[in-house]
Amino acid sequence: MIIEVCAESYESAINAELGGADRIELCKDLHLDGLTPDFEIAKKTINKLKIPVFILIRPREGDFVYSNEEFELMKQHIVKFKEMGCKGIVSGVLKSDNTIDLIRTKELIELSKPIDFTFHRAFDKIINPFNGMEQLINIGANRILTSGQKETAVEGIELIKKLNQSAKGRIKIMPGSGIKQNNLNMFYNININEIHGSSILD
Repeated sequence: MIIEVCAESYESAINAELGGADRIELCKDLHLDGLTPDFEIAKKTINKLKIPVFILIRPREGDFVYSNEEFELMKQHIVKFKEMGCKGIVSGVLKSDNTIDLIRTKELIELSKPIDFTFHRAFDKIINPFNGMEQLINIGANRILTSGQKETAVEGIELIKKLNQSAKGRIKIMPGSGIKQNNLNMFYNININEIHGSSILD
């Protein structure tokens, strides 16, 4: 199982690698559920770590419905972080009716290529997760980060299990939120191959 650790600083990313993490999702301001990290910290982290570093692209706290200016900034950030050598982008855009903004999200995916694109926990806000998953498969996303539309992935495990079964390997379903050493086996048991969290290694 691949363990992706969410890190909000260079130091926490280093500690996660030393602790056995397989991959880092780098952000800042975890208390706001994560925002786009600073360029300087990202460059330092990408250059130092041996494991892959994914970058969260989220320009502000709150919802995932973005203005034209915010969306342009997101695209600029993807280009910049790709130039630094990151191995993946974590992002996503919704419409005001809590459906996936397929046009904008596809644009982010295309801009991210050839590196991975993870659709983040905006997924937990959408109305129809199975339809949303199929849409993300069709526009080329590599994985979905989700808590199963509950507060924690443990609470949402039934939906996570069903999504993973329905995906049939076409897209990776990566549980996140509230995953720790003492509940990892729950996710092994439903054939999950990747997990995400900020305190998995504690």
